[in-house]
Amino acid sequence: MTPFRLGLAALLVTLVLDQASKLWLYLGTDLVLTQPWRIAPFAEFLVVWNRGVSYGMFQQEGGLGRWVLVGVSCLAAIGLTLWMRRAESRLLAVALGLVAGGAIGNAIDRAAYGAVFDFVHLHWRTWSWYVFNIADAAIVAGVIGLILDSLRPAPRSTGSGF
Repeated sequence: MTPFRLGLAALLVTLVLDQASKLWLYLGTDLVLTQPWRIAPFAEFLVVWNRGVSYGMFQQEGGLGRWVLVGVSCLAAIGLTLWMRRAESRLLAVALGLVAGGAIGNAIDRAAYGAVFDFVHLHWRTWSWYVFNIADAAIVAGVIGLILDSLRPAPRSTGSGF
């Protein structure tokens, strides 16, 4: 499988898992009415509508901000996909696919609901992590993949040494 096809598969799997989980939890369960759902001593499902970006920064209450964030997410996904098309390593292509798939998943939420549906809350005693979703987790994993790929040694050229 070429790096691009692998990256495209990562994008599509991310998008499908993200949207399916959100639709199931929001429309297929009573989570909204019965939250939080404790799923482990350190994790629970609850409903948070994020009108901002990562960690809730840049909260957008108005319609213009919402559509600016949708547009930026779509442009980022297009740019990442174009980069993915030229990727030579599988790690780079998958990382780009994860980030692009997550960006598209969250853009769909913003367009449909005006905010991103976040539902996973990790915590331990007094420590609490922000509430996130599968798209957010894919973006973080993709960024880690981008960092790892950038740390790999560049392939040696077989040229004349110029």
